[in-house]
Amino acid sequence: MSITNTSHIEITTFLLVGMPGLEHAHIWISIPICSMYLVALLGNCTVLYVIRTEPSLHEPMYYFLCMLALSDMGLSFAALPTMVRVFLFNAPEISANACFAQEFFIHGFTALESSVLLIMSFDRFLAIHTPLRYSSILTTVRVAQIGMVCLSKSFLLVFPFPLTLRSLNYCKKSQLSHSYCLHQDVMKLACSDNRIDVIYGFCGALCVMVDFMLIVLSYILILKTVLGIASRKEQLKALNTCVSHICAVTIFYLPIINLSIVNRFVQHVSPLFNVLMADVLLLVPPLMNPIVYCVKTRQIRVRVVAKLCQKQI
Repeated sequence: MSITNTSHIEITTFLLVGMPGLEHAHIWISIPICSMYLVALLGNCTVLYVIRTEPSLHEPMYYFLCMLALSDMGLSFAALPTMVRVFLFNAPEISANACFAQEFFIHGFTALESSVLLIMSFDRFLAIHTPLRYSSILTTVRVAQIGMVCLSKSFLLVFPFPLTLRSLNYCKKSQLSHSYCLHQDVMKLACSDNRIDVIYGFCGALCVMVDFMLIVLSYILILKTVLGIASRKEQLKALNTCVSHICAVTIFYLPIINLSIVNRFVQHVSPLFNVLMADVLLLVPPLMNPIVYCVKTRQIRVRVVAKLCQKQI
């Protein structure tokens, strides 16, 4: 803490919490959390390795899957340091600058994952609606351009977050609600006017929800296209190519929607519920996405099994 004037002391260190009411069990909670991180790292690295080493998978759909794997890994590693410190080493302190940097990366990779899921739905629409022109529309160069646009858009969107938070004064409370730093959590501790942060945070959340609405629109158009196919077998085949992506969208957006509904319409919510939903958002998508794509995507599943068999031989 540093004295800024004679009337108050400005807080420069925040305190993170783990699971409210379960502090005595933090060492045990750290075991599944670390295990989930390790499995997520292994799964996403496996997906990246298989796609990189198999020329037959050098197609737009799998390039976008690589982007999803990278955004999952970025989201995991953004929250990992403080979660390990809180649960495993019981070290809740974090400096203000480190906290602002962490929330920038967490929100940046969250926005990036939302953008990648959106372009993956657009990819599925093109593959089903215009299969003959699919390769000519989504060339390798165009896929790279789309990836750079998504990356730039996501991090430019959250770039003002740490800057606006640094401009605030923190002089009353220092305890945050999670085991990592979030923009909406930090700005509530400010004792100066934080209206700009509230408005900009709402705009950031709105952009993520716009991505979700565009994904829903994409699937409405996909369903309309599929219903226009005469053969029922072809209809099921077309829809089956979307199952993995639908699972990924559900896993990512369900905690966000649940938190939004509960915070808006339910009073006296247990702090533990909000913490669990926020942890699910950071832990479950990186863990489940590679599993879903390896199980549901035959091309990846076959090559993963082939790589494992080669190593055993």
